[in-house]
Amino acid sequence: MKRRSDGTVVALTPGRQRLSDEFFNRPCLQVAVDLLGKTLVRKLEDGSLLRCKIVETECYLGVTDKACHTFGGRRTEKNAPMYMKPGTSYVYFTYGMYHCFNISSQEEGSAVLLRAAEPLEGEDTMQLHRQASQRSAKEKSYKTHELCNGPSKLCMALAIDRFTCNAKDLTLWPEMWFEEAPKPEESVVTSTRVGIDSVEKEWRLKPLRFYLLGNKSVSKRDKLQEGAITS
Repeated sequence: MKRRSDGTVVALTPGRQRLSDEFFNRPCLQVAVDLLGKTLVRKLEDGSLLRCKIVETECYLGVTDKACHTFGGRRTEKNAPMYMKPGTSYVYFTYGMYHCFNISSQEEGSAVLLRAAEPLEGEDTMQLHRQASQRSAKEKSYKTHELCNGPSKLCMALAIDRFTCNAKDLTLWPEMWFEEAPKPEESVVTSTRVGIDSVEKEWRLKPLRFYLLGNKSVSKRDKLQEGAITS
């Protein structure tokens, strides 16, 4: 346990450091790649901890990126966290039912989207969270790699929503943080972003999605790019 000056207890993993301002105050591309393999920790109201390994991210470059919520310098109440200090959480609601979790970075209006993670601790609780979010009457049990293998699934499993987790400084907030972790042994696959079909081709095809090769929790594989790495 680590106690901050305000008395708040942060349950860091022994021997691990919390990611600081220096980590997030860098170009979005670097942050997106370097988050792979890091540990995301969510502290729940009852004090229990959920931990997962980040395995897939997407980079949104800010005001110049036509797929980004802040393109052209657009500012709204919704996207305000993207303009806050690097390391601020940006949780938005989409399709009237799902949340997506992002972290601001150095460039104006830029952020990294967390697309997928591998559960490390608290899997039973993640399972309950996912089941509570089901819209069908029949309860489904999820395999470990299915719990956080997509942006909205990650948010459901870790109880991340815009009401409790938005616009938080993740270098200080005691309810959620990132920890250092050993450099992943897996190769990093670089691919195009997902779900931006309405964006013009130039930006739709930019290689701004990154994931760990061979990890089962990745949301969408790019077999062509994987082949280029393994051949």
